[in-house]
Formats: sequence, structure tokens, C-alpha cells
Amino acid sequence: MISFFVRRLLLAILTMWVVSVLSYVIIQLPPGDFVDTYISQQSASGSTVSAAEAQSLRELYGLDQPVWIQYGKWITRILTGDFGESMEWRQPVKDVIGDRLWFTVLISVAALLVTWGLALPIGIYSAVRQYSFGDYAFTLIGFVGLAVPNFLLALIIMYLSFRYLGANAGGLFSAEFELAPWSWAKLWDLIKHLPLPSVILALGGTAQLIRIMRANLLDELRRPYVVTARAKGLPERWVVLKYPVRAALNPFASTVAYLFPYLVSGSVIISIVLSLPTVGPLLVRSLISQDMFLAGTIVLLLGVLTVIGTFISDLVLMWVDPRIRHQMD
Repeated sequence: MISFFVRRLLLAILTMWVVSVLSYVIIQLPPGDFVDTYISQQSASGSTVSAAEAQSLRELYGLDQPVWIQYGKWITRILTGDFGESMEWRQPVKDVIGDRLWFTVLISVAALLVTWGLALPIGIYSAVRQYSFGDYAFTLIGFVGLAVPNFLLALIIMYLSFRYLGANAGGLFSAEFELAPWSWAKLWDLIKHLPLPSVILALGGTAQLIRIMRANLLDELRRPYVVTARAKGLPERWVVLKYPVRAALNPFASTVAYLFPYLVSGSVIISIVLSLPTVGPLLVRSLISQDMFLAGTIVLLLGVLTVIGTFISDLVLMWVDPRIRHQMD
């Protein structure tokens, strides 16, 4: 068991280093740099940037040095907790990401709770009541949830809210609380706006996990140990919930692997449609402007969280499924 942890930990460290290299290289792949983007933006607005000013900016951000030297300085600063300064925002990256990160985590955790809270009982019901009216109804809803893009659903809900309720369904705050300092009233306003984006984000994953839970539980219910338990007269509730459901929970444990990066990125398109102050739109904007410190930090954070999520997922699977623990011993 200990050797398994050590191997996984060493592989995680190696993977995170590879992710840091790849994320930095990928950001450098588009032609030009932030200064070129800045010059084009200034030209579009009628201003001009002299060659001396451009060279000064490149020296300021270290863009005049080879890529490997830029990477070395960048990763060294990250190891000390300094993520650099955003070129576009002219602020430390930690300050730019700060509030957006917490809002992203809040929305994504709420969406995760909705996903698990709906998918688990519905998946169990659909498996136990196979081919019933409820099973067909949930199957239909699941297929619709998988087929309809979440951003389209967001647009429909926003239109219906504005058309028939006269309310703006976008954002996390009402207009009067958008720039107001934190208070109990602002917190309550956030709570009132939170369910809509959470449900929209959860629908696609809920439909998928319902189908996975149903298929896995149906497979477990046909196992000999379930037939034996029924033959011994155990109550049906215990026959289903004691072991088959626990064995069928593996997909839920596996979702931890992509849950962590999802907490940061959220759904970029939905965040843009609903005007949510999350990290996703910020990543898109930083990539367009080639703000490598900001974009590199977010991409690296996503990769590191994926590695951490995979490691934790392995541990959760070992705890949920005794068969995996037996193989490790």
C-alpha cells in the first residue's frame, strides 16, 4: 500500500512538471507576443507605440529572452509563490484571479451537489425499476440533457426570464449589489442567484451519470451474490443498497479526477453567456491577449488540479471498492 502511494506521488510530481512545460510552450506557440497584441490594440484605437516603447515593454516582461530562460524564471517564481504580474491588467496574477476563483469554486461545488443529488437516486430508481414508466421518463430526460448544449439552455432560460418575468437571469448579483461591499443583503442576493447557473452547469453531467449509474447497477444486480442474498430472504432494500450500489459508485469516485480542474475553469461558454465572474472567461481573454503570466498560471493550475484529482480519485476508489484494495495488498 505504501509503495503504491509513493509511486503515485512521484508520478504526480513528474506529471505536474511536464504539465508546466507543456502549458508554457502551448501559450508561446501563437505568433507574436503580448507586446504585438498591445500594439495592434493601440493602432485600432488610433494610438501608436514606438519601437523604443515596444522594446522597453519586452524587456520589462522578459519577452526579449529565449523561451527556456523565460520558462526558468517563471517556474522559479511560481515555486516561491509568486505567479507574476498580469501584463494586461497590470496587477499581480493572484489579485486578478482572487475573487473569480472563489466564485468559480462556489458555483461548481453547488453544481456538483446538484449533479450527485439527482443522478444517484434517479440512477438507482431506473435500475431497480427497469423498463417502468419512470425509467423511460428519466431516460428520455437524460437523452435530452445530453443532446441539448448547456449554453443553449442558458440562453432559453434567460429569454424566458426576461420575456415573462421581466428579470435578468444573468450574473450572480442584482445591479444594486454588483459593486456594493459585502453584507448580509449581498450574501442573500448571491444565494438567490446561485441556483440557476448551478442547475444549468449540472444538467449535462447529471444526465451522463444517471445513465452510467443505471448501467453499472443493472450489471451488479445480476451478479450471483445478489441472487444469493435474495434467496436467503434479505430485505430488498439491503440487497440493493448494501453492496450493489456501493460497487456501482465507482464512476462517482472517478469524477473527482476532473472535478478539481472543473472547480477552477467551470464552463467557459456558460460563464460568458450568463455573465458569471468566473475564471473561465478570464482564461479566454488572457489567451487572446497572450498574457502569458495570467494564462500560464490558469492552465498550470488546471493541470495540477487534474493530477491531484486523479490521485485523490484513486484513493477514493480504493476506499469504495474492496476489490481494488485487495489487488494492492
